[in-house]
Amino acid sequence: MPRRDDIETAFRAAVEFKPDARRIVTTEAFVRELQKHNWDWTLKEANKWIELSVSTFRDVSTEEGENRTFTLYNPNGGL
Repeated sequence: MPRRDDIETAFRAAVEFKPDARRIVTTEAFVRELQKHNWDWTLKEANKWIELSVSTFRDVSTEEGENRTFTLYNPNGGL
């Protein structure tokens, strides 16, 4: 049975650390992690949750569609 706490756990597990010190997460990776915790979300549902629940990541997608890319950013002026 899925638990609500598992959503944040799945999001943290989906974050990738890039060699240039950036942290990114794709909607597809987030959905894959959610499935490990018995959550069956669409890409659209996952994007909605990220937009509403995570204020420290912003959309930097370069292509259209539901599989979006989000990066950690500093709201005080830096990336």
